[in-house]
Amino acid sequence: YGFINTCLKSLVVEKYGEETWEKLRLQAGVQDSFLTFEVYKDEITMQLVDKACKVLGVPADLVLREFGKYFFEFCKRSGYDHMLRTLGGNLYEFIENLDALHSYLSLSYQAIIAEQEMNAPSFRVEKNEDGSMHLHYYSDRRGLCHIVPGIIGAAALDFFNIEISMKIVNQTEEEERTGKKEHIVFLVTQNPLFPCKERKEFSSSSQCLVDSEKQIENQLSKEDLEKAKNANGDTGNSVCPVKKSHWKTLRGIITLGKGRLLRGFDPVYPKSLWIDTKTFCNGLPFHMVFDKELKVKQAGVSIQKIVPGLQTMGICLDQYFRIVHPEVPFTISSIQKFINSQFVFQTRREMMPESWKERPMLELRGQMMWMESLQCMLYLCSPLLRTLHELEERQMHIADIAPHDVTRDLILLNQQRLAEMELSNQLERKKEELRVLSKHLEEEKKKTEALLYAMLPQHVANQLKEGKRVEAGEFKECTILFSDVVTFTNICAQCEPIQIVLMLNSMYLRFDRLTTVHDVYKVETIGDAYMVVGGVPVPVPTHAERVANFALGMIMAAKGVQNPVSGNPIQIRVGIHTGPVLAGVVGEKMPRYCLFGDTVNIASRMESHGVPSKIHLSSSAYQCLKYKNFEITERGEIEVKGKGKMHTYFLIRNKSATENEIMGRPMKDLDSGHESVQPFPEGKTETIPSSHQPATQTQQKKDQTPAIAMKYVDGPTDAQNSLKRRNQMKAGDLT
Repeated sequence: YGFINTCLKSLVVEKYGEETWEKLRLQAGVQDSFLTFEVYKDEITMQLVDKACKVLGVPADLVLREFGKYFFEFCKRSGYDHMLRTLGGNLYEFIENLDALHSYLSLSYQAIIAEQEMNAPSFRVEKNEDGSMHLHYYSDRRGLCHIVPGIIGAAALDFFNIEISMKIVNQTEEEERTGKKEHIVFLVTQNPLFPCKERKEFSSSSQCLVDSEKQIENQLSKEDLEKAKNANGDTGNSVCPVKKSHWKTLRGIITLGKGRLLRGFDPVYPKSLWIDTKTFCNGLPFHMVFDKELKVKQAGVSIQKIVPGLQTMGICLDQYFRIVHPEVPFTISSIQKFINSQFVFQTRREMMPESWKERPMLELRGQMMWMESLQCMLYLCSPLLRTLHELEERQMHIADIAPHDVTRDLILLNQQRLAEMELSNQLERKKEELRVLSKHLEEEKKKTEALLYAMLPQHVANQLKEGKRVEAGEFKECTILFSDVVTFTNICAQCEPIQIVLMLNSMYLRFDRLTTVHDVYKVETIGDAYMVVGGVPVPVPTHAERVANFALGMIMAAKGVQNPVSGNPIQIRVGIHTGPVLAGVVGEKMPRYCLFGDTVNIASRMESHGVPSKIHLSSSAYQCLKYKNFEITERGEIEVKGKGKMHTYFLIRNKSATENEIMGRPMKDLDSGHESVQPFPEGKTETIPSSHQPATQTQQKKDQTPAIAMKYVDGPTDAQNSLKRRNQMKAGDLT
């Protein structure tokens, strides 16, 4: 059932974390959650255990033992604490009644999922003379026996304050004898566990008890002792005479007077049985007595009514019934081995009256008691009925069950409990559906946010989502880049529109990847124009270096994009300018984060007055990059439309960064020497194979690698020094 797998998940998450469970679950290929009353294949549990051993690097026996301990605590937290505590007053009784607990739980589990039977393990325990026990464990599932020491050990420590050690002394397969595939015999040895203070109190109280016994014995006279004997009754004629000392007799009277027993209890039996045969068979309507040869000697009236063949005394019991649980052969010796287990009998269809042919077979559940003096077995049982529906199916009534039999109440209570469990099961299913929907919703939300953040800065998008107005912000210094494709108009005139779309998409995918590498903000694209800004919307001192390296990466990336007309790499122009801007959101429908100011115009002029495959810098951009390990050449004064004469420069390369660093690719051994990036010499172009598709696929594979962000130092000291140097240079130019 899902309860087991849920417990295993809880153990892994609690001890090792959610990530470990997710890794284990994916390797095992199972779902993330399990419904309590849903039946799952055993292979899922086995697969989870196997993967847990590999992921955690722990042997299987230790994993199962730890799981056994945790399973015990998990059952207590799940509402089974009181049920487990009341199974027995000591460890022997606790283990002895585990099968009864499984039998009770099967009433609910099997009723909810009618087509599945609860295939629980079976336990049989034997006491040894030295105080140890032999625990026999039977299971259809191989390889899970190491769970048992974990469960039993945790129960012994929690309920009975004793430590136990369990070791396997025998391991066989007894499929023919018990119907179970695995039979493990554990030797269980008990060691009482007392804290130091309790141990002293226990020893002192024991000594006081001995002293008080001696004192009372000395004070009481022989007459008092004789009276005590007579008051307790003459045991000389009892069935099992027991010789008692004076002190034992007296102690019995004293403890009876106080209403408590300090020692063991000795029952008293009558000389003869004060009940007649007819009353016994009517009072216990579902009982059977049979001998070693399985011949029926006696049967209750109700079972005779259902199975008329039992009215013929001397017939063999196995002709009318088969043993359902425990799965043992129908022999006296097998029954005696499991004498402490609950036995479930089922009627054989071929031996039932015609009226029962179409009904489900009747099952009886009860205990076996061996009567040594008669050499017969007494089976005290009741009908195994879970619901009123099962009662009706067999055309039986509550009146058919004896008034003292708790089966009457159990059917009614279980009917109510099943309704509650079915409701709980439905709620659990709805909860799981909501969890899955919530998970999918979260995934879709992340996709939507990623798309939104690709269109607007994150803080701007969050303000718009909250319904707030986004105020325009002034940035005292930033660096803006424009680029366009050389002879783009001619290319459009000679190509199909789809070819233009494919070319621009291939180019922009490469550029977009570079924005991640250098952490610059893509403002917009209009046709073949691509606009980027550094230092907006998040101000950073290294805005100029970031945009410069981005520009170098653009030149390199453009060489991998093919001109659909000539088949050669496309050429782009790049212009960069540094200065102040005003930034804000414009419009409500398809809002855009736009930049305003003369800095934008000058950056655009740097691009339009640029040279193919060159990076054109303004004077202010040059001042920002002058001391930043960039190789820059002077272009001189040029006439700029609307601005007059301007002194401009060309950015050649970064002297301290490699091509892989600028492109955001993994570092190679060849990059260890920090060879600087060299552009193609003027007048020369890199040739691309005439077959467009293979080259594109190769480049796409190259660009599909995760983008590795280039490191920049954005310390406040560097920013202040850079601004100070630029101001000094401006002052020098004026003088």
